[in-house]
Amino acid sequence: MPRILHDDDIVRVESNVYAVSGSNTNWVIVKDGDSCTLIDTGYPGDRDAVLASLQAVGLNPRSVAAVLVTHAHNDHIGAAEHLRAAYDVPVLMHRDEVPHARRDFLDQVSIGQVLAQAWRPGVLPWSLHALRSGGTAHVPVREPQVFPMPGQLDLPGAPTPVHTPGHTKGHCAYHLPHSGILIAGDALVTAHPTSRVKGPQLLPDMFHADRTRALSSLAVIEGLDAGIVLPGHGPVHHGSAKEAAATASERAAG
Repeated sequence: MPRILHDDDIVRVESNVYAVSGSNTNWVIVKDGDSCTLIDTGYPGDRDAVLASLQAVGLNPRSVAAVLVTHAHNDHIGAAEHLRAAYDVPVLMHRDEVPHARRDFLDQVSIGQVLAQAWRPGVLPWSLHALRSGGTAHVPVREPQVFPMPGQLDLPGAPTPVHTPGHTKGHCAYHLPHSGILIAGDALVTAHPTSRVKGPQLLPDMFHADRTRALSSLAVIEGLDAGIVLPGHGPVHHGSAKEAAATASERAAG
């Protein structure tokens, strides 16, 4: 089901950084002149919304210097292969996420796991929405690439990948040190249709490949110098990464 983008779905977080809300998932545009870095690409059903979001900030698909993938779940790589194949946009990620993006294997919550939790509030409506948005579609990235260098990348916004495994083995957040912004992906979210909690938190347990490592990755986030957190799900968090990670850790422990 294609997602229609509305004006309030695009939040200008900083002069050249835009957080975009899609089908219960987010992506980020980091603009530099007539070029940009695109971090994540929503569900397959969000493809038109991704393209519309670029147009809304004065760009087009050929403006994308690279797609950076936080992790290769369907709700984050839905338009990645389209951008790669149609516009020759490189799709970059952590080494451990490359085989997952190629779909050598699929490491995301199964239909059986969802059905086992269907009694929980929000799970059934979310699962139906995910199905309509392409949550079970086959959307491999045919030629995923590993980051070309360690540390800061030579891309708009100078993003620095931060390995935050647990949600998936190769999950990465992206730190924009010059802007004081952290794009957290699913290592730290602020809301989700299957959670009653609002504010910084881990996703419910069924979504993590390794919850223990996901908890450990919160300590990594806590050490980053960022005053704004852009999560993979939920609204922008205006507050330090340290405080957000500490809150998520406390809630997970509780």
